[in-house]
Amino acid sequence: MKSKEKLMSIGKAAKLAGISTQSLQYYIMVGLVKPTSTSKTNRRLFDDKIIERIKLIKKLNKSGYPLRAIRELFLEGRMKI
Repeated sequence: MKSKEKLMSIGKAAKLAGISTQSLQYYIMVGLVKPTSTSKTNRRLFDDKIIERIKLIKKLNKSGYPLRAIRELFLEGRMKI
């Protein structure tokens, strides 16, 4: 398991990735990202790798890819972070 110091809350993860907390919650809901871990109090925690994935999703979405297509790229293994 990863060190707790390297994990961050959903709010901090969203801020570092440059998206809103609501957008990150939506990405989780549609299966684009998964929390790295959950705390004992069921808080979702994220690491730097997830932040990079979110940034890539944001970049692809801005360039015209719909979120559904981005999700399919990840599911097919054509995109990895």
